[in-house]
Amino acid sequence: MLKYIDLPPVWLLLACVAAWAQPRLIDAGLSFGGVWADFAAGLLVGGGVLLMLLAVYEMRQHRTTIMPHREADQMVTSGIFSRSRNPIYLGDVLVLAGVVLTVDAPLALPLIPIFLWIIERRFVIPEENRLRRKFRADFARYCQKTRRWL
Repeated sequence: MLKYIDLPPVWLLLACVAAWAQPRLIDAGLSFGGVWADFAAGLLVGGGVLLMLLAVYEMRQHRTTIMPHREADQMVTSGIFSRSRNPIYLGDVLVLAGVVLTVDAPLALPLIPIFLWIIERRFVIPEENRLRRKFRADFARYCQKTRRWL
């Protein structure tokens, strides 16, 4: 049962709910304020969703799984994956940052590095270990050429 709910979108949803709850539960009198925050939030959420869509498209083109606990059939290094080894997770982080701005929750800012740490430990490192075992030298070259995040 746990493997069906231990997915990055579930962790993202939990972090977004926590960000949404922060200003409702703790009114510290802080605010990002103004139109600039809304504009930045839109850019972050839109950019995050775009990264995710580009990554899913590329993975579908290579006929490999997007499920994080499954072994990849192919190693995808083209498209958005030539810029970041983890564009979907990077998109998740951008969406969370945008949500924090949207709900005007300055005290929720620490959720962003906490979320990043959880995603890296629970998903990125295990995925990279599976790819390292399966694709050996190809994965090593990919890691030298392409950064984990940006």
